[in-house]
Amino acid sequence: MKGKLYLIPTLIAENTQQEVISPRILETVKSLNYFLCENVRTARRFVSSLHLFPSIEALTFEVLDKDTAHDALPSLLSPLLEGKDIGVLSESGCPGIADPGALAVSYAHQNQIKVVPLVGPSSLLLAIMASGLNGQQFAFHGYVPVEADEAAIVVRKLEKESREKHQTQVFIETPYRNNALLGHLLKCLHDNTRLCIASDLTSQNEKIMSLEVGKWKKLAHKLDKVPTVFLFLAS
Repeated sequence: MKGKLYLIPTLIAENTQQEVISPRILETVKSLNYFLCENVRTARRFVSSLHLFPSIEALTFEVLDKDTAHDALPSLLSPLLEGKDIGVLSESGCPGIADPGALAVSYAHQNQIKVVPLVGPSSLLLAIMASGLNGQQFAFHGYVPVEADEAAIVVRKLEKESREKHQTQVFIETPYRNNALLGHLLKCLHDNTRLCIASDLTSQNEKIMSLEVGKWKKLAHKLDKVPTVFLFLAS
């Protein structure tokens, strides 16, 4: 019998284990001894913070990241074919959503291995839920180009697409560039386009604001250097 591939959500804000980690996740992690993760150090710290093991030294953590070659997957996932379960840990939030864990999931499906997604926090989905924008039709675009001219082209193109399809456009940014992205959006978007900024989700400092661009301009708002999701919907 083959093992199962468990998709294990992690924290998106520090010290929120009690609020966002369910008993099902705790039970699953406690039953595993082999994990795939983007960063071994942070994965070990997360598992240790759950206080499920006297020591995590006996656990195995292997790297699965955006640079993992496809031909490395059979070796990384070989325990599944031996009947052992594997846990996939995201660096932040849910594996497989803007996350290289999708590589393991694809391999599992190709080899008739059961995939078990567990409920947990996803900054993208939480931001969409809280935005008041269109949750029926949306698209995640990752990062906007760093260069101002390139960013302007992308933002204007996606605003046009948003208007035509009534589609919410979703982005993230490296925290230290949050204000740069906000500047690009306020400069390029029309005043009546609705813009939502969701910062530090699930933390005590969580901030979610959804306003028309024209109103954002009047605020002269500055963002903290924390994980943030940007969403807009053109009308």
